[in-house]
Amino acid sequence: FVHEYGHYIVGRWTGIHSEVFSVGFGPVLWSRRDKRGTQWQIAAIPFGGYVKFLGDADATSVRQGDVSGLTPNERRHTMAGAPLWARSATVAAGPIANFILAFLILVGMFIILGIPTEKPTVGAVHALPYEVQELREGDVILAIDGQATPDQESYFTLLPTLPPKPQVEYRVLREGQEITVTGPHPNAPVIGDVLVRSAALDAGLQVGDVIQKVGGQDVFVFTQIREIVLASEGKPVTLTVWREGESFDLELTPRVRSAPDENGNYVDVYQIGLGPGFVFEAATEPAGFVEAVELAAANLWRMAGTTFHVLGRIVSGAISNCNFSGAIGMAEAVGDAARLGPETLIGMMAALSFGVGLLNLFPIPVLDGGHLVFHLYEAVVRRPPSERAMQVLMTFGLTFVLSIMVYALTRDLVCV
Repeated sequence: FVHEYGHYIVGRWTGIHSEVFSVGFGPVLWSRRDKRGTQWQIAAIPFGGYVKFLGDADATSVRQGDVSGLTPNERRHTMAGAPLWARSATVAAGPIANFILAFLILVGMFIILGIPTEKPTVGAVHALPYEVQELREGDVILAIDGQATPDQESYFTLLPTLPPKPQVEYRVLREGQEITVTGPHPNAPVIGDVLVRSAALDAGLQVGDVIQKVGGQDVFVFTQIREIVLASEGKPVTLTVWREGESFDLELTPRVRSAPDENGNYVDVYQIGLGPGFVFEAATEPAGFVEAVELAAANLWRMAGTTFHVLGRIVSGAISNCNFSGAIGMAEAVGDAARLGPETLIGMMAALSFGVGLLNLFPIPVLDGGHLVFHLYEAVVRRPPSERAMQVLMTFGLTFVLSIMVYALTRDLVCV
């Protein structure tokens, strides 16, 4: 809806009339015509939507219908008869609307949820199955096992270097006094995230669960879970899980997924789909508007880089094509995100909106990027491509896109 509304509203602003705004394809379930003459409708097949502009033969806005009965003024309100700048702005507005939505969601999340305080400070302390837990909410972590942690960066840099042991010593600032207390390893095997479409989510694991054993081995830090799962080479592993004072066993079968290694290259590894948590929630503070904008922009930039990197690795065969998802996989991912809570679902909305905008800019006929390439050609040679060339290119583009959709759908069905 947001993508198509971008096309619609900029088309309206630039004088291009929209005859139909449809959410979905196929038989119309509901429709209403507004005072500007645009029919707003919901159709039966919910795989996207379209805006049909005046004079278009179809929803692609490439083939022109019969406009012989239109006056010159009426032709100005068609996509084909509008100036090049108006057509280009209208086409580009769809992806831009997706980027704006993703950006606004991220800005809002940073402002509402906050960001960690400058100094590592204890927020809510999790209930854990450990005898010694002397940390309290509000403690400022000054050092761990004698190694100073003056700020968040040094704190998170230190964590991977701590040896895997049940307990460590914390030097904390509490109510104006520096004291030494004992507590669990900061990277204790607490579940901080359950990934969508994962064995962990299917098995019913939850954020806040504590993993006590994996394959019969005691674990004290989260990285031990990953090491044991990798060593299983895809064979089922048994987890002993502690939740709200009770322990129980679950058997999970790891699935092959692509993940970045220490060099940032994506490799296929066995995963059960858990993200690390900590023995306590980090205290947060509201992000200022400027800071939230900067963080949102940095996240979108990183998202774009990751998208192109992963697509390139899939095309080259460097990572599994099971990372490719179609309609079924996307629906499952969104459903899983909804099960995990509103924060995860809203974050998924931002990622999907950004992805839709980015992929629509690919220079493939029938996508917005293909339209913009046609417009660039017209700007350079002072005339649009021939009708024959347009038909051939659009047929190629449509065939390519449909082939990708069918291929992705097969990945949904074949890959576990």
